[in-house]
Amino acid sequence: MKKTSIQTFILPLVFFSVGMNSMRAFSFQDFAQQSESPQQKSNDAAPQGDTQNANTKAESTIPAKAESKPNPNTNQVIAPKLVEGIDLDKPRPVDVGASAQNAPMESELNRATEESVRRGLRYLASLQNDDGSFGRGRFARHAGITSLCALAFMSDGHLPGRGVYGDNVRKALEFVLSSATETGLLASENNHGPMYGHGFSTLFLGEIYGMNPEDARVRDALTRAVELITNSQNEEGGWRYNPVPYDADISVTICEVMALRSARNAGIKVSKETIDRAIAYVRSCQNSDGGFRYMTMSGTSAWPRTAAGVASLFYAGVYSDDSIERGLNYLEGERNAMGANSYSEAHYFYGHYYAVQAMYLAGGNRWNNWWPRIRDEMISKQADSGGWIDYQAGQAYSTSMALIVLQIPKRYLPIFQK
Repeated sequence: MKKTSIQTFILPLVFFSVGMNSMRAFSFQDFAQQSESPQQKSNDAAPQGDTQNANTKAESTIPAKAESKPNPNTNQVIAPKLVEGIDLDKPRPVDVGASAQNAPMESELNRATEESVRRGLRYLASLQNDDGSFGRGRFARHAGITSLCALAFMSDGHLPGRGVYGDNVRKALEFVLSSATETGLLASENNHGPMYGHGFSTLFLGEIYGMNPEDARVRDALTRAVELITNSQNEEGGWRYNPVPYDADISVTICEVMALRSARNAGIKVSKETIDRAIAYVRSCQNSDGGFRYMTMSGTSAWPRTAAGVASLFYAGVYSDDSIERGLNYLEGERNAMGANSYSEAHYFYGHYYAVQAMYLAGGNRWNNWWPRIRDEMISKQADSGGWIDYQAGQAYSTSMALIVLQIPKRYLPIFQK
């Protein structure tokens, strides 16, 4: 198991950043400096001497009563909601309707979908590196991208020792396990702003362990990964790029919430307080139009982070809530306004990865109206190679995201079964 210095945790480079004032390319430091407000940049620039150990738990708690504050976008004073305790073991209430899990629509998967997935999986397998990792260039040997690729194979039922691509999943698992540091962080040496990758990797381990709970190595790495997430939650209830409890944004927060849900489904203990505080943070990022901003302090709404916000509430065990309804309405409105032109938008794959999950979890007419459109659109964007193109994060990332989207109706992954 390798050691990771604390300096790794404070590098300001960003992976998969959904910016405050811009939904442009996956940004690094110079890009973030252009899109963030001076107030936000001052919060990011924590001096090295103040950096806490990644395993030091934040001592703050949610106040019993929050003060009302103005929404910086609308000047409208919004009183934050108090958080009711959420029981992740409690079944979904009957009165909120069924998700798409137990209410599939007709022709969810057609022949075109199956052919697209077949070509996509074959192309994705060709991108795997000799060490089991995925990713090229500046995202080479990336634990998070490797985990997303493995999840794409698992979405078709492939597991270590089972299926045509079982060996690809096995090699990816070995790489992710080898990336675990002494702190529990799942990140290879060249990953910066590692909490995105850590969240995706923890989700992957949770899904693997949920399907095969006999691997003690997976349980150990997953348990320590969950502890790191819990210990790096900041005082607002969210997370950000590095495993220290300083600040938060909604994009990283959903990665951690989804990872915690997967781990909890697999039988790993997750603190109820951690979930309750995460819910409070997500709700505090919602604007009056129903969309979600990047951070609590300021920012406009955008559909990719709104999809992430709604999905995170569902995964946190919130099934019936005004925040969810307003967020879903915002998503549908934006989708109708954009049409198929959303492909030209930055964070296309990121946004649809979460949007399709939000609609799947909402179920009913929302799923029935959303799914056929994004399914057909995603298939139409497939390249002749069998993959999907993303010039920022690379084809392994975009292809894995597209394949996960297209295979959600198969319902193989445990995260889509609860």
